[in-house]
Amino acid sequence: MASAASSTPSAPPAPTTTGIGGRTGELLNPDDSTVIFLYHEIAGITPPIDQWVEADSRVSFASGPDKAARRTQVRAELQAAAEAVRGIGFIRLSMNADLSDYDPSYGEFTVRALAPSSVVTFKALNQQVSLRFGNGRDAQVWAVPQERAGAIRDEMGYGRPASLDALLKITGVQPAPNGGTIVTEVVEYEVRVARSGKLLGRVRPTPR
Repeated sequence: MASAASSTPSAPPAPTTTGIGGRTGELLNPDDSTVIFLYHEIAGITPPIDQWVEADSRVSFASGPDKAARRTQVRAELQAAAEAVRGIGFIRLSMNADLSDYDPSYGEFTVRALAPSSVVTFKALNQQVSLRFGNGRDAQVWAVPQERAGAIRDEMGYGRPASLDALLKITGVQPAPNGGTIVTEVVEYEVRVARSGKLLGRVRPTPR
């Protein structure tokens, strides 16, 4: 699963456009539960917090005299998490680029992690939310001059291990039972050598 450690909202991103509903807030590598709350907030679906409180092991395994206090504690945590995603319109996500070999006939690498068929899945609170890339057909193309491609392959080494840092603009949601899909647009991304973090290229997708 391609979620990561931090989910702290930060300042509005560099691009001047806004996300769905005029949102400008940003999350950095949100964890699974944060994305579940974000999906509910954008979709306008009230999260079943009471249900989640009762399902929390701290409540379900608490002794009778302690249950009320544990419920209060868990409910406060969940409500705070729900409040924290208000106004979020962008996500910065780090993942494996899943880079293809260079195609000299087209002068490009394919960033398969951003392909239209690719999804990033988040599971928490008995819910599953997938994140997909609405402009994946364009975003997956990393155009590189042929004279530069050899140096890039040498930098990556065997197996082409490359990482990806992408800025995603949220454009919509698609509800489904016990979760749904967050649709995003890839605004820009950086490709780096996975081992060293050395920058290989910056890409801002444009429609072809």
